[in-house]
Amino acid sequence: MMAETFQIEMEKMVYGGECLGRLPDGRAVFVPFVLPGEIVKVTIVEDKKRYARAWPIELIEASPDRIAPRCIHFGECGGCQYQNLNYANQLAAKELIMRDQFQRIAKIEEPPIQPIVPSPTPWNYRNYVQFHLGENAELGYIHADGQHLLPIQECHLPQDPINELWPQVELGADTDVFKLGIRLDTYDSLMLIMEGEDPKAPEFSVDIPVSAVYIPVDARLTVMAGEDHLIYKIMDRHFQVSARSFFQVNTAMAEKMVQFLMDHLELTKATQAIELYAGAGLFSAFLAEKVGLLTAIESSGSSSHDFITNLEDFDNVILYEAEAEDVLPTLNTQIDVLLADPPRAGLAPEVHDAIGQLLPSQIAYISCDPATLARDVRKIIEKGYLLESVTPFDLFPQTSHIESIVLMSRVE
Repeated sequence: MMAETFQIEMEKMVYGGECLGRLPDGRAVFVPFVLPGEIVKVTIVEDKKRYARAWPIELIEASPDRIAPRCIHFGECGGCQYQNLNYANQLAAKELIMRDQFQRIAKIEEPPIQPIVPSPTPWNYRNYVQFHLGENAELGYIHADGQHLLPIQECHLPQDPINELWPQVELGADTDVFKLGIRLDTYDSLMLIMEGEDPKAPEFSVDIPVSAVYIPVDARLTVMAGEDHLIYKIMDRHFQVSARSFFQVNTAMAEKMVQFLMDHLELTKATQAIELYAGAGLFSAFLAEKVGLLTAIESSGSSSHDFITNLEDFDNVILYEAEAEDVLPTLNTQIDVLLADPPRAGLAPEVHDAIGQLLPSQIAYISCDPATLARDVRKIIEKGYLLESVTPFDLFPQTSHIESIVLMSRVE
C-alpha cells in the first residue's frame, strides 16, 4: 500500500527540529528539514488520530532563508536539523521555540526569555562525539528516521583533532564493539571510549598516541592505552573527567555558563548552597569558592570520583553519591541557593516536594530540554517562586538542542 502524499505549507519551527504544517483535515503534521513558509510535498510516515509525521519528498517553494547545508549527510543524518539556516536564523528560531514552550507548557503569556548566548564557533565545537558501529564495523550515526544506522564520511561538529582521528580507527569486521566515543581535552589529548558485549577488550589499531578504554556491558572498565581520564581547563580551574563521566561537550560555552551563574547568583561566605546532579563538579568548584557550605548530590560513581578529585582543595563541601530524590527530602538544613542540572527527564516528583519544604531563596535550573524545564518551572512557581529569567545558551549549533539557565527567586 502506497503511503499518502500531500502538498502543504509549513507554518513554524517546533521543538525537536521539525516544522509544523496542517493536513487538509486540519491535523498538525510535523516534517523535518523544512522551513516556515515553504511549500513541500510530503509522504506520511506516522498517522495518528490528532497529528501526523511526514517526510519531505519534494521542495516546491523554498524559503528565502534557506541556505545550502555544509554536510553531505544533512537531510538523512539524525545529528543536525538546522544546517539549512544561517547561524543568526538558527538562534532566532531557538528563542522563538523557548518562548512557545513556556507559553504552552508553563502557561506564562510573556515569559522573560533573554537573548540567546551564541556559540563562539558554530562548527567544529564538540569535544566529544559518539559513533555507532554497523555490521562491518563502519562508523555511523542514527538515521533521521530513527530506524537504522547511517554510515558517515564526514561530520562538521567535532573539533579538528577528533575529525582527523576517527577515519583512522580500525576495529575489524568481527568486533563486538557497538559504540565508539572520542573525547578531546583542553591540552589536545585524545581518548577512545569503546563499548562492547565481550568482557574482554578488543584488538584495535591507530597510528597516533591516544588513551583508549574499553567498557563492557556488565564488567569493569579496561584501560587499553594511556590514561583513564582527560583534563579540561575552564576559566582558571582544571577538571579531571574520566571515561564514564559526563562533561559539557562545548567547552567555550561551558565557560560562558559558569560565568553567567557567578554573575547572577547571590553568593557570600554566609551562603549555604546545594547542587543537584553535580557531575564531575564543573559548577560546584566555582560555587565552593564563594559560599560558606556547599552540599552536592551526584548518583554516578565515576562522576563522584572525579568530583572528589576536582574539589579536593575545599573543606566546605559535602558530597552525597546517591540519587537527588533520595537525599534532598532527608535534608533539614537552611538552603539559600539551589542549583540543579538534571538529565533530560527533569526533576523527579520527590525533588519538587523537597523544594517545597526547603524553600531556597534562589534557584538556578540548568536544562537541556525546554519541555521538561517549562513543566518543572510551572510546578516551582506554584510553591511561591518568581520566574526572573530564562537565558538560552547555544551549546549545540546546527542542531535543535537548546540548553538554558533559568533563575527563580522565592517571593517573600
